[in-house]
Amino acid sequence: MKPRNAYEQKLMKKSGEIAAKALKRAMETIKTGVTELEVDEAVKKEIYKLGGDLSYKTVPGYKYATCITVNEEVVHGIPTVRKFEDGDIVSVDLAVMYKGWHTDCAWSVLVRGQVTGDRQQEEEKKKFLQVGEEALWEGINQAVPGNRVGDISNAIQTKVEASGYQVVRSLVGHGVGKSLHEDPEIPGFGRKGMGPVLKSGMTLAIEVIYTRGSSDVVVAEDGWTFVAADNSWGGLFEMTVIVGERVEVLTDWRKA
Repeated sequence: MKPRNAYEQKLMKKSGEIAAKALKRAMETIKTGVTELEVDEAVKKEIYKLGGDLSYKTVPGYKYATCITVNEEVVHGIPTVRKFEDGDIVSVDLAVMYKGWHTDCAWSVLVRGQVTGDRQQEEEKKKFLQVGEEALWEGINQAVPGNRVGDISNAIQTKVEASGYQVVRSLVGHGVGKSLHEDPEIPGFGRKGMGPVLKSGMTLAIEVIYTRGSSDVVVAEDGWTFVAADNSWGGLFEMTVIVGERVEVLTDWRKA
């Protein structure tokens, strides 16, 4: 990947701003009793309202604004009429195209309803999600000029595995820009000092894709959804960033 020039970065930043607001809309919509398709529709409306387009249109055979996964599902879930239940772990993955430039982001949350369930399991789920989020930021902190892809990968792996969870080996982060998926691949595992050198201006979609149990995943009957092979919890955190001495996060929904 060539570093982006100032004009290209400006377009990427606008794309990221739209994606962040769309992800924030998703997080606000997820509640007990809401369906996956209702979240997808809310995201779609937000993206169009803000002048963006759906990156997933560029994926052959896919017609939704988001991928939504629940509990043992890990990535690439097709939105359905399934209603969220109290205690579900829900992950929303979305991507935005603005004037031909893509940004990609995802977040996982715990659905909280009116009924208090198993308090111990709830705390375990909170810890599981907290670890994934912290691993994402630790990976992002390594996206500085002169580092290598392996420095990002190792930071993610170290945090996830030290907490007793597993990084999914067969799914990776990636470069992003004129296409939704570009080089370099950015695994969630690896050795420091290995892989392509990071240069200022590169745009990367850094992902933490992990499970509570087995690192293996299988494809569900729908042909899209990846599910934890042992049906343990799956988690997903992703942000698009610009590599720099101060890493710029383009899709941070918490600041949208």
